[in-house]
Amino acid sequence: MQQEMLTARQRDQVPDTLLLVEHPHVLTLGRGARPENLLVPADMQVFQVERGGDVTYHGPGQLVGYPILYLRQDERDVHGYLRRLEEAIIGTLAEFAIEGERRQGFTGVWVGPSKLASIGIAVRRWVTLHGFALNVSTDVERFSAINPCGLPASVMGSMVRVLGWPVTVAEVRAPLLHHLGLALHRRWDETGGDGGG
Repeated sequence: MQQEMLTARQRDQVPDTLLLVEHPHVLTLGRGARPENLLVPADMQVFQVERGGDVTYHGPGQLVGYPILYLRQDERDVHGYLRRLEEAIIGTLAEFAIEGERRQGFTGVWVGPSKLASIGIAVRRWVTLHGFALNVSTDVERFSAINPCGLPASVMGSMVRVLGWPVTVAEVRAPLLHHLGLALHRRWDETGGDGGG
């Protein structure tokens, strides 16, 4: 779907689009993936993808976003785009009284020693694909199958672990859409229920 949307956006056949999904248990290997970081995949499928970064896990309880955006002339700074995604996630976490932060030398969002969000993107003819994964109620034990982004699995955390009480992907979705809109200077018209906006 991302590839189809990417081609359509490059041809200006569709507007900027954000796909928000919750995946089944799956592992993805980015362009920089090192074989030694894939430990014991167990019952999970493994896919090679064109995003940057190493190996990561996606699964239930994790809100995954794939912005398919045409970067306008003043937005064509890939590192700046990564920082805007981090900014949106930090803003979202703040809505739940969680203080997210960036960590020098790493892409993603952290809360203390725990990494709550991973980011890996690709850009083709100034159209973005892939994106971010925010651990809401994710079973972080699943990360033990890998060295996530080359880090020990023990660094991975979730909003539920930080808060100490339940929060659902559905509850996080609206605040995330709001903060992504602010950070990326886009408005989302929701369509397709679970599919995106």
